[in-house]
Amino acid sequence: MKNSRLTCRATRVGTGGDSRGSGVQVQRAGEGPQMPDRSTKATMGAEDIHERKVSMEPRDSHQDAQPRGMFQNIKFFVLCHSILQLAQLMISGYLKSSISTVEKRFGLSSQTSGLLAAFNEVGNISLILFVSYFGSRVHRPRMIGCGAILVAVAGLLMALPHFISEPYRYDHSSPEDRSQDFEASLCLPTTMAPASALSNDSCSSRTETKHLTMVGIMFTAQTLLGIGGVPIQPFGISYIDDFAHHSNSPLYLGILFAITMMGPGLAYGLGSLMLRLYVDIDRMPEGGINLTTKDPRWVGAWWLGFLISAGLVVLAASPYFFFPREMPKEKYELHFRQKVLAGGASIGSKGEELSSQHEPLKKQAGLPQIAPDLTVVQFIKVFPRVLLRTLRHPIFLLVVLSQVCTSSMVAGTATFLPKFLERQFSITASFANLLLGCLTIPLAIVGIVVGGVLVKRLHLSPMQCSALCLLGSLLCLLLSLPLFFIGCSTHHIAGITQDLGAQPGPSLFPGCSEPCSCQSDDFNPVCDTSAYVEYTTPCHAGCTGRVVQEALDKSQVFYTNCSCVAGNGTISAGSCESACSRLVLPFILLISLGAAVASITHTPSFMLILRGVKKEDKTLAVGMQFMLLRVLAWMPSPVIHGSAIDTTCVHWALTCGRRAVCRYYDHDLLRNRFIGLQFFFKSGSLVCFALVLAILRQQSREASTKATVKSSDLQEL
Repeated sequence: MKNSRLTCRATRVGTGGDSRGSGVQVQRAGEGPQMPDRSTKATMGAEDIHERKVSMEPRDSHQDAQPRGMFQNIKFFVLCHSILQLAQLMISGYLKSSISTVEKRFGLSSQTSGLLAAFNEVGNISLILFVSYFGSRVHRPRMIGCGAILVAVAGLLMALPHFISEPYRYDHSSPEDRSQDFEASLCLPTTMAPASALSNDSCSSRTETKHLTMVGIMFTAQTLLGIGGVPIQPFGISYIDDFAHHSNSPLYLGILFAITMMGPGLAYGLGSLMLRLYVDIDRMPEGGINLTTKDPRWVGAWWLGFLISAGLVVLAASPYFFFPREMPKEKYELHFRQKVLAGGASIGSKGEELSSQHEPLKKQAGLPQIAPDLTVVQFIKVFPRVLLRTLRHPIFLLVVLSQVCTSSMVAGTATFLPKFLERQFSITASFANLLLGCLTIPLAIVGIVVGGVLVKRLHLSPMQCSALCLLGSLLCLLLSLPLFFIGCSTHHIAGITQDLGAQPGPSLFPGCSEPCSCQSDDFNPVCDTSAYVEYTTPCHAGCTGRVVQEALDKSQVFYTNCSCVAGNGTISAGSCESACSRLVLPFILLISLGAAVASITHTPSFMLILRGVKKEDKTLAVGMQFMLLRVLAWMPSPVIHGSAIDTTCVHWALTCGRRAVCRYYDHDLLRNRFIGLQFFFKSGSLVCFALVLAILRQQSREASTKATVKSSDLQEL
């Protein structure tokens, strides 16, 4: 017969993170009946004594006498979770760094690619309430590990289309006969033109089905990425808050936030490195390729970054399957904590501000604390009433609406700013990602830190927080005004920019190329540097010859006997260089400064929510804040920005009769609409913070009036 063991399990009572109960349930292990509950007063220094000290089981005291393993150490958990969230943000942010490359590779419009980038929020939102409610009833480390494995699987699925698709073809020549690469683009009579130049791509139902399969795989991967990310952050934060010493928790969370915020910057840096490599680096054609990274037909190794990020996630997820469900609570405060905070560890200060209310730290995972003992049915009945009470709060609504505007701006910028820089200033995708990863993202992190320091050191009141947010929004708006004027118009593209309102077709191309057998779908741009005119192919420039000049480390291709060029001159391969390339640094500097100023409002606006709602509603308010940001900002914003970008296209590539990727944009229209959307969202945030400040001032005046009336009544008595 198995020996029955009596174990004592400490449970937390109440909804507040600061009030820790000590109700002890004694339960017989195995199949024996449950014994009556006992109550043990363990409140004497409960923050310094872990709950298992009240155990009646002899082996617990033996375990306490032994040194803890690393999987019983909360510091090791903080390290693992920092690395995991860093890797998770790398894999979720990497698609944004390669969005223009994915468009070219699979023939996607900006609207479709924006929907793809936002689709991970669909998986996240679909499960967040379910996970939030049952979060306290599961093995949190294992759930985090399973979620991370799902994120890694999503990363592998994102790279799968590269391996099941045919090699990338940047021209219409036969892949078996690379010697016809240049002939397919030259001006040749109909009887002399290669067959590949006269026939369109195969447009069978199998081709279209394969294209839809590739796109479907990527959308499925994005959905799994959102689902896998649901338990990682909320479960990790609540686990740290539960088992860290209450004085160390802010510092641990500050370290976690600081390391996590580096993820997007590393994602853009990884994208910068990977996009310098050719997409088919694993299956290069014989004789190599005749493309450079500056060629508009260049497609980088977008898939390689997903494999690297997925590998990092798998490595970071491994330790979570060895952490216990409940870890012994940390006994001692870190001796260097006070010195670190006093020395200006602003990230830690920000964590302390947020952890002053234990419920908000749990974010979505804290939703069950509204009523931890409710059944699912009871929870569903109570939730709408609490939700309506929270949504009726004007400060909460206005602050969340301002954050929605700011997040919409951030989501659109993060997704399409690299592509905008590529098109507007004729820079490579690699260099555009490098600018964002090394300048914009770090300055945004600095802005968040500065905002936390100002709130902490100056002890800002709600009215002062709203004033700081209003000032930051105003400065951000002013910094965006010069962006409307930094850029150049689209250079002359023969047959396209002459009539921007018409669709490109054979009738639009110059008459000098009419004797040639040119295909309107071909794309091999060449530039007449003397007249600063670009042609979509050498054939449309009337060129009949090709010359390659070898240099020390590269070769330059020229096309000769061009009938559309003055004096049947020679033109060079590749698009014409933009006259505004030198303006990219001032532009990105203004963008980065605006991001830093806007990020200053992050912590003050968060504190407005925490201090503006009832204490019992704070957990729900934070959960609803993140839910609304996802639904109203992070999901629709990339699609809105992508749709606006598509409206500025003047020349679409056609694949089987459908519009694929855009090859040329109206640069002035692109700049005005992209920056105009940013300006619109920044204006909305400014208006919301102005209303918040006005309401707080009105409430302050009413409170002072009531205090004056009350004091006068007391004096009369």
